[in-house]
Amino acid sequence: MVNLKINGHAISVPKGTTIMDAATQNGITIPHLCYLKEINEIGACRVCCVEVKGEKNMVPACNNPVKEGMEVWTNSPKARKTRRTNVQLLLSQHDSKCTTCPRSGSCQLQKLANDLGIMDNPYPQDLPKGTSWPQSFPLIREHAKCIKCMRCIQVCDKIQTLSIWDLAVSGSRTFIDVSQNRQIADADCSLCGQCVTHCPVGALHERDDTQKAFAALADPEITTVVQIAPAVRTSWGEEFGLSPEEATVNRLAACLKHMGFDYVFDTSFSADLTIMEEGTEFLHRLTSGELAGQPMFTSCCPGWVRFLKSQYPELTGQLSTAKSPQQMFGTVVKSYFAEKKGIDPRKVVCISIMPCMAKKGECDLPTLRNPYTGKDVEIALTVREVNRMIRAEHIAPAQVQEVPFDSILGDYTGAGVIFGATGGVMEAALRSAHYLLTGKNPAPDAFQIVRAGQEGWKEAEIQVAGNHVRCAIVSGLGNARKLLKALSKGKVHYDFVEVMACPGGCAGGGGQPIDTSDEEKAYDRGQVLYQLDRQQPLRFSHENPDVQRLYKEYLGEPCSERAEEMLHTDHKAWYMPMSPDI
Repeated sequence: MVNLKINGHAISVPKGTTIMDAATQNGITIPHLCYLKEINEIGACRVCCVEVKGEKNMVPACNNPVKEGMEVWTNSPKARKTRRTNVQLLLSQHDSKCTTCPRSGSCQLQKLANDLGIMDNPYPQDLPKGTSWPQSFPLIREHAKCIKCMRCIQVCDKIQTLSIWDLAVSGSRTFIDVSQNRQIADADCSLCGQCVTHCPVGALHERDDTQKAFAALADPEITTVVQIAPAVRTSWGEEFGLSPEEATVNRLAACLKHMGFDYVFDTSFSADLTIMEEGTEFLHRLTSGELAGQPMFTSCCPGWVRFLKSQYPELTGQLSTAKSPQQMFGTVVKSYFAEKKGIDPRKVVCISIMPCMAKKGECDLPTLRNPYTGKDVEIALTVREVNRMIRAEHIAPAQVQEVPFDSILGDYTGAGVIFGATGGVMEAALRSAHYLLTGKNPAPDAFQIVRAGQEGWKEAEIQVAGNHVRCAIVSGLGNARKLLKALSKGKVHYDFVEVMACPGGCAGGGGQPIDTSDEEKAYDRGQVLYQLDRQQPLRFSHENPDVQRLYKEYLGEPCSERAEEMLHTDHKAWYMPMSPDI
């Protein structure tokens, strides 16, 4: 152990601990912007500089280890002056139009400037100039807001292994842009959004589609139907200071009703529907020998699908052909639901609220539409966007009374809810697969071994009605790449693989509220989903009454000819730019 003092407090920490970690472990905050533990420890922003006794210069706390007898002051006059100067220098190269920035209120640079009492800046503003950016792309980069902290580069390189970002130009005019001199639309970006949730400022954000949603709400000729993804219920209330118990999905439904949405549903319904289709498809491949030693991959996550097609296109045929829950919901709304309600499907606008940015890209895929009604889903909003809409409508969520979902597509089960946690899709599928093979339900938690929690890659071998099934659950595209490489080299063998692009699954999605101070936020949100699953009266997708009615009245049975036509897609029919394996 190493003994030292921080702000006069004697502490002991293991050898090799950085000053930053030593302070954090003892409840002492050292401000920082670029630091991400074990990912970005380069001391680029110089905001974390502290005063160390005996050292002439200020010392970056993020990448300097403690020493025996060291005395550190994190907020001495010298430390405050240095920090203030460094923040002012950052502001001189930052577009500080906070009123028009989507990160206003959650920007770490803005908070630092306020905390330091910076009311003016002696340094003249000299904004960096980057390349033009296509505003129609789901991911937006604003070069004039970038503070060159390198977080986006490191997260994309080390966690997602796509290396979309890199430094461009050299010297003082350096800025961050798409790597290899590519345009973003031609790069292999999966639209996972992890660069956005790790950006400390507003240099990266989603394309704002809130005005499109408001326009649809204002059109008297349009019927608006909105769906709420499972993981949204764990996070939407965070920006309003609501606890998980207060921020229920039915309270969010009430907020949406106050906005004027005609029909409000839970995507957990179509998650149950997805299980019926994907689970049936898996059982067919398993029992028919079609897998032939190669696994079937889940297809619920569009970020993962984009990744597979750009990095390993030869494996595209192993994807489940089932559409994602978002798209299945849109298809059912514009066919079965519209028919039941007597609504012209061509005048229905389907809007989804997702913890994801890749869903925006998924809406535009040419295979996810039909010739009669156009897109399955017109608008995909992130949780951040819908929260902006709630604030724009001056709705106080804490004062809104909960309302139930609308009828016909309103039922859902605990199995649908856990789609938002890594391992949830696998567990829900296995619950219903057991029933489809035996005619009997297993214990609801019989397959909880596949819950990945904080593990980025988890394996499990289980028995499903006498069938030996080898499973893998992966979250984070870096882990997905490791798994695919191991598969190609014959080091591992699976029958069924669930992949989520974002670490922790949708609970840690790129469209979730941004909280860079809590590294375990995705795990905590996932635990909320499992708790809600335990509280549900129905916990098996095949027991969903509305799903049963849909098959009886409209689809026939899972993977029937009609179900295939409406709820499945040909992944090989659309093209993604290819690149060599990294």
